[in-house]
Amino acid sequence: MSESLKKIDSFVLFGALGDLSIRKLIPAWYYLERDNMLSDSLQILGVGRKDISDTDIKDEVKKALNEFVSPEYLNPLAVSRLVERFSYCRCDLSKNESYKDLSQKLSDWAKPAAYYLAISPGLFEMVCDGLKDSNLITPDCRIVVEKPIGYDLETSNEINEKLTRHFDESQIYRIDHYLGKETVQNLITLRFANSLFSSQWNSKGIEYVEITAAESVGIEDRWGYFDGMGQLRDMVQSHLLQLLCLIAMEPPNRLDDQSIRSEKVKVLEALKSLDQDSISSNFVAAQYTDGEIDGVKAPGYIYEDGSNQDSNTETFVALKAEIQNWRWLGVPFYLRTGKRMASKTTQIVVHFKSDGHYIFNENKESLKGNTLIISLHPTEGISLQVFTKPHGVDKHSTVRLDPMSLDFIKTQKLLNIPSGYQSLLMDILNGNQSLFLCREEVELAWKWCDETLDAASKSNQELYYYSSGSNGPDKSEELISRNGHIWYEE
Repeated sequence: MSESLKKIDSFVLFGALGDLSIRKLIPAWYYLERDNMLSDSLQILGVGRKDISDTDIKDEVKKALNEFVSPEYLNPLAVSRLVERFSYCRCDLSKNESYKDLSQKLSDWAKPAAYYLAISPGLFEMVCDGLKDSNLITPDCRIVVEKPIGYDLETSNEINEKLTRHFDESQIYRIDHYLGKETVQNLITLRFANSLFSSQWNSKGIEYVEITAAESVGIEDRWGYFDGMGQLRDMVQSHLLQLLCLIAMEPPNRLDDQSIRSEKVKVLEALKSLDQDSISSNFVAAQYTDGEIDGVKAPGYIYEDGSNQDSNTETFVALKAEIQNWRWLGVPFYLRTGKRMASKTTQIVVHFKSDGHYIFNENKESLKGNTLIISLHPTEGISLQVFTKPHGVDKHSTVRLDPMSLDFIKTQKLLNIPSGYQSLLMDILNGNQSLFLCREEVELAWKWCDETLDAASKSNQELYYYSSGSNGPDKSEELISRNGHIWYEE
């Protein structure tokens, strides 16, 4: 095994008491523990500003599991095993002496270590310098960073420069948790292991593609963060463009991290910029107003706690993207994402072209093409809409649309679908970077988003509004219908 692929038995979690750790990472560690995926020697060190003991962090882990893991999935023995892996180190990240305490705590731990920065990007440089000064950086250790990796291309470059000052690119694991989801990982298998799809996966077989990430929640006490970002920077730059890359990429030569990343980079390089001439017909930004979700009144964005009532930050984006290469020439990709929408839905919908055969319709109207729905939420599964004959002796020349569905929980007899973080944590331990972003991916995505926002600003693009609990503004319907298409709604 090469040095860079040494398995990790020492995991250091900065921000151990933060929201991400409590809600996502600790439950993910639990499921790995329950499924016997972790080595007996793995140790996890929580790092935070709070002055607590090892006993206290173990209690915090138990509390997190009781709150964020369904009771039917909790196994007392697995909980006990996981809790015993945790210890704690108090660390003021701005003070060099704190890193000496961290170094002392890790002095007899196995090398190499993985350092997971579940903290603000503004602290990345400080932590990297502290680790370096305390001789905690080794040639085969790993550094893990969460989004946002910057606010734009310039700040993204700055963060990446700070990371590469101390770490080789092969040591840096940039997380987009969408890539850890089972259905997202299944996209590569679906596309390249099934000739039914691979032979049709181009402009000759596909009419258009939708990628939707709708949230029913608002900003959830994140006003300070979100109002400085907006929906395009927060969701499109990372999650939606990554899904687009996996849908549109060419077959990689091998299923390794370098080959997969290389093909995703090519998609981003071929992504057509939205300029001042095209922005008005291909981009919609909107903000949610007062409304109602599941019978509960929801305030508008500018009436959320801590808000600035003059804010023009968008909470919804719909856009038409085009990929300028031989495979996708002329195929529109519609991206849509928003907060306070009717329901939480994440899905990719691929609309295949009709073959233009009219035998089932006396008026010679063409049947529409088949539709492939790849669902990430609320369920994880795949459904292909196909035409069939209705039962009945008088139904000889009529058709109906029925789904051929694959529900991963039912078909594979799973207890539950793993969260994205379970796969990502295992890949960090094993040294597999295929589900993580390389620097070039991050910066190409930021470049495209910067150009889009710049074009919207220079053209004085109007900010639209939509009621909380709706499917977004009417303008998003106009955007897609302009080309004779419609959004797929379950």
